[in-house]
Amino acid sequence: MKPRWDCGDSVRLIRNVRDDGTFPGANRGDLLVRRGSTGTVVDVGTFLMDQIIYSVHFLEQNRIVGCREEELIDPDEVWIESRFESRERVRNLRDLAIRGEVKVPAGSIGEILKVLRDEAAGSVAYHVHFDCYAGHPLAVRELALEPAGTKQEETSHV
Repeated sequence: MKPRWDCGDSVRLIRNVRDDGTFPGANRGDLLVRRGSTGTVVDVGTFLMDQIIYSVHFLEQNRIVGCREEELIDPDEVWIESRFESRERVRNLRDLAIRGEVKVPAGSIGEILKVLRDEAAGSVAYHVHFDCYAGHPLAVRELALEPAGTKQEETSHV
């Protein structure tokens, strides 16, 4: 395994980093560093002898967090900011149909499975799994979604 970055290299984070229960002073699930943030590699190590882990200092947040290689890109690589991230709950703003048949009515709740960044078009879409169309993820444009809100708000819309 050869690391892609060395100490002192700048990197950009492409996924939100949340506390997994190991960050001092934070609670499990707390957002530590937001995707799109840039930082500097301060150490390179391994986890379970098969994953390279970079300790990255994010100066703006004044945090050093461990990042896997697939969570980082060079800061000069194309980066398209997205409104949502994997595992976030969303609500669609319009009916979603396949061949003219509405499969997901407007206001349905779903979960983001994957962010789809189209560098050529400069746009973002998502693979979304909707509760009402279980087992059939759909590709949905960012403009067709809004945050789902709290679990209580979600159940009041169903």
